[in-house]
Amino acid sequence: MINTSEIAPDVYRISVFVPEINLQFNHFLIKDDEPMLFHTGMKQMFPVLLEAVSKIIPPSSIRWIGFSHFEVDECGALNDWLQAAPNAKGVCSEAGALLNMTDFAIRPVLAMKDNAILKTGQYTYHFIRTPHLPHGWDAGVLFEEKNRTLLCSDLFHQNGDVVNITDKDILGAHKNSMLQYEKGPLMEYTPYTHNTPKLLNSLAELNPKTLATMHGSSYNGDCRKALIDLNLVMKEIWGQ
Repeated sequence: MINTSEIAPDVYRISVFVPEINLQFNHFLIKDDEPMLFHTGMKQMFPVLLEAVSKIIPPSSIRWIGFSHFEVDECGALNDWLQAAPNAKGVCSEAGALLNMTDFAIRPVLAMKDNAILKTGQYTYHFIRTPHLPHGWDAGVLFEEKNRTLLCSDLFHQNGDVVNITDKDILGAHKNSMLQYEKGPLMEYTPYTHNTPKLLNSLAELNPKTLATMHGSSYNGDCRKALIDLNLVMKEIWGQ
């Protein structure tokens, strides 16, 4: 089941729900002079995502393809998108480019330093390096400065076929989802390290207006408080 909605100005959430695992996979298309897709989706999802994108913009016009970290739902279909959009370039952290993309991607990617800026036209994206948050040495997120949208990857993960965007509490659903994983093969889904509070507080200081989440509802509310409180939930579940 696929669902598309505009969760912030020119930010389209394209969601694929997989009932077998009770989970949404969300991909974000930014409509601008140089369009960007954040999260490529898995290779097997590429045909349905391509069709969904084509209803908003010509897929060949995509110029930037971003993701947080090396994982199949984040960048599994990167090369499919690079072929569909011949002028596009992948966007990831310097670590991601060095560790994975030099071998994985069919052409060079944009390796972003911490605090680097990417302009797509009227929108400016600020790259924040977040190693091991949500996962992986190479992790990072993008923050759009005009409308204050944080493309936050797996942070605030919620199971289920939930609404596109909410102003209700998402931490409760996140905590319940993570506690379910603690009993199965995905235990320790997100590491809690000495850097976690600092990273979450730095994201909170950006004072986002919208959290664009990879799994579950996006959030439009007191995002600063949600990020600060997320540290408490993560510490409770995974802290030592």
